[in-house]
Amino acid sequence: MLQCTAVTAVPYYEALLALATMEGGPEYPPEVLAPDEFLLCELGEHGDGVEHAAHVWTAQTVDDRDLWLFWAGTGAHRVHRLDVVRLCPAVLRDLATRTVTVCTYFDHHPGPHSFSVTDPLGELITERAETDPDTDTDSDSDTDTDTDEP
Repeated sequence: MLQCTAVTAVPYYEALLALATMEGGPEYPPEVLAPDEFLLCELGEHGDGVEHAAHVWTAQTVDDRDLWLFWAGTGAHRVHRLDVVRLCPAVLRDLATRTVTVCTYFDHHPGPHSFSVTDPLGELITERAETDPDTDTDSDSDTDTDTDEP
């Protein structure tokens, strides 16, 4: 199943408050989110009756609870909520390779588990970066290598 493509602006001050008050939250929440940050729904494609969801922060606690941003509606009718929820306990075991893949969504999420959802845009970007020799992998580089200067 393909990933949902819904995007929303993060309600900045509400998110900072949620990060600051959650158990296992970051020491300095403004370092986690930018004031103009946007998040992409991480769930598989779904209907209008299902809230979109995006992971915000992984708590540093033993009870596997993370901060998620949920939203529904569009435009002026968009409603956001932030909630600390348990992680989904589902795992996918591949007996041939002896690998275990955990679901990265929240417990009781709608639709398929994260290991059944594909992000074709993310995969295309990764594939392009691996095969294109002109891809700039050094973001700190301020020099232009295509100049005629000596």
